[in-house]
Amino acid sequence: MLVTLRSTVYFVAMILSIGLFGLGIVTVGLLLPLPARDRMAVAWGHTNLWLMKAICGLKYRIHGKENLPTDAAIVMCKHQSTWEIISLKAILPPQQSWILKQELMRLPVFGWVLAAIPNIPIDRSAGRQAVKQIVERGTALLKQGRIIVIFPEGTRTAPGEKRRYGIGGSLLAEKSGYPVVPIAHNAGVFWRRRGLKKYPGTIDIVVGPAFDPSGMKASEITRRVEAWIEAEVDKLPEQP
Repeated sequence: MLVTLRSTVYFVAMILSIGLFGLGIVTVGLLLPLPARDRMAVAWGHTNLWLMKAICGLKYRIHGKENLPTDAAIVMCKHQSTWEIISLKAILPPQQSWILKQELMRLPVFGWVLAAIPNIPIDRSAGRQAVKQIVERGTALLKQGRIIVIFPEGTRTAPGEKRRYGIGGSLLAEKSGYPVVPIAHNAGVFWRRRGLKKYPGTIDIVVGPAFDPSGMKASEITRRVEAWIEAEVDKLPEQP
């Protein structure tokens, strides 16, 4: 009962934070340079991580913090819950652009924020056209010094389940030559896929060393990322 109550309080606080920071980004933020909007988005991430700790008792620790990118790179992250969407905003440098579902752009306030920062919305039913868009737009943003974030599984996957990794981010790495940084975590243990409850405890997030994709095919990059992420996830606690 206490977990449900705390989770509900946090959910309300999160919605309020989206409204507050979101409206700030799409009003005052649009009058400011892009780096200012990026920093406002990072502040939203930090605020929510603090709220989760204060309200739900949900903390996190980073293993391999020295591997976090500081310059343009392609971050491929495990996708288990909403937590990593929030936390990566705070953990990674501000200059982030995300590969995301086009449907998210239609959400009030949240979608407006996504449009105010250079992201890569794609229609997942578009097949090759969507992949082409990832490569072309992603390469252009990487050349601007931005970090491209992608969840190669495409959707949230519950702990213990396996889902095929998509090739879009790997094709971007193959064609652009920018380094790839894999990230594993066990957030889904504490914040379940499509669940409201946030169980207290400490999420482990593991940042792998960047690797140079030069000379590698997209399929090889995908296999390397998947093997590393899944092996690291298997080492992490499976109970809150």
